[in-house]
Amino acid sequence: MEPLVIRNRKITDKDLDFIQAVVHEHWDKGRTQISRILCTKWNWVQPSGRLKDMACRELLLTLHRKGLLDYPPPKMIRQNKRKVVKKIEVDTTSINCKITELDTVKVKMVRHTRLEPLYDSLVHQYHYLGYVQIVGNHLKYMAFAGDTPVACIGWGSAAWAVQSREEFVGWTKAVKNKRLHFVANNTRYLVLPWVTVKCLASKVMALNIKRISSDWLKVYNYPLYMLETFVEQDRLRYHS
Repeated sequence: MEPLVIRNRKITDKDLDFIQAVVHEHWDKGRTQISRILCTKWNWVQPSGRLKDMACRELLLTLHRKGLLDYPPPKMIRQNKRKVVKKIEVDTTSINCKITELDTVKVKMVRHTRLEPLYDSLVHQYHYLGYVQIVGNHLKYMAFAGDTPVACIGWGSAAWAVQSREEFVGWTKAVKNKRLHFVANNTRYLVLPWVTVKCLASKVMALNIKRISSDWLKVYNYPLYMLETFVEQDRLRYHS
């Protein structure tokens, strides 16, 4: 058999024999534990040191679906349910002024803090794409003018394949596979709809950019070197 490449990992006949032996040895432990055990044996980890168990599960399922692996049935059937976001009321009094007239603008990282439910609620209510749980590595931020929330920004893992980005950076496929984790994608940016302050969006983004790499390093044990965003051109207008 020609080697298969699944999730950037080459699988040979020898690998298949090894994987099947691990699966049979730990059959009764279930798919989740099997993937973690296999990751540990392979030392297949993320840059943060965490096991790549989700990638491993995809690899095992792919082999099973191709008829190449005897694999235990799932212990439970999971239903895909959207996260229920609790609505939190905030003061929606109009803020329309010059940026110099605002209280001091600060950006706070809110993931795993008491402010995270507020972020989720505001994005769910007021962003045109709504709130969707970010898969993979991610951080959430809120901007405040004094104690008043004015904006929300979400960041997640970079898009897997973007030809224009690869050409701009000068990445070959092999180099991209090794370095893509150093890029984060701006998944949400919301200036609250009752806030009309010229240049506020740029100021908030600049403040966020100054701190995101150090925050990412604290949470995931590696820094960021590039940020990316995507814009729906039919929805948003830019003036030169």
